[in-house]
Amino acid sequence: MGLVAHFAFLGVVSLGEKQNNQTTEERARKVCDPLIAAEGLELLDLEFVREHNEWILRLFIDNPNGGVGVDECQKASNAVDTALDVEDFITQAYSLEVSSPGVNRPLKKPEHFKRVIGQKVRIKTYGPFGEPPRKNFLGALKEASAETVAVEVEGAGVFTIPLKDIAKANLEFEFT
Repeated sequence: MGLVAHFAFLGVVSLGEKQNNQTTEERARKVCDPLIAAEGLELLDLEFVREHNEWILRLFIDNPNGGVGVDECQKASNAVDTALDVEDFITQAYSLEVSSPGVNRPLKKPEHFKRVIGQKVRIKTYGPFGEPPRKNFLGALKEASAETVAVEVEGAGVFTIPLKDIAKANLEFEFT
């Protein structure tokens, strides 16, 4: 598996009001997801964070037909930039970044987990699971369904974890 480069395109977008009790991330996902899909790409993850006194809306995209490069990032950025400006729901000035997910890509949806069965993953849960109880799991992904994933942790066995209880999950890239 080759390394995936990170590309960012920045631009300040207008201010707006929060509506419908949805978080900024939820509203942005609702706007961006279909527009990115229309470009033949997938929105893997999205975050709205403050870094160095600046707000950043960061989109992580994937290309089901190959890798993510400058062209894919530019297509996704162009697809969402105007729509975010028109929707005008973000109350802070912010920069828009569009990036590949990198080698330790986030795993959010059941199909993300299914694509990496047999590979090493890192999972953090909201609360403890298994015996002995733990919240952090690092091991080979054995199974994935619409409801659960099973991770084999070396020396500790297989843990079945409900997707709803996963706080964060990533592919754990192994350098050989």
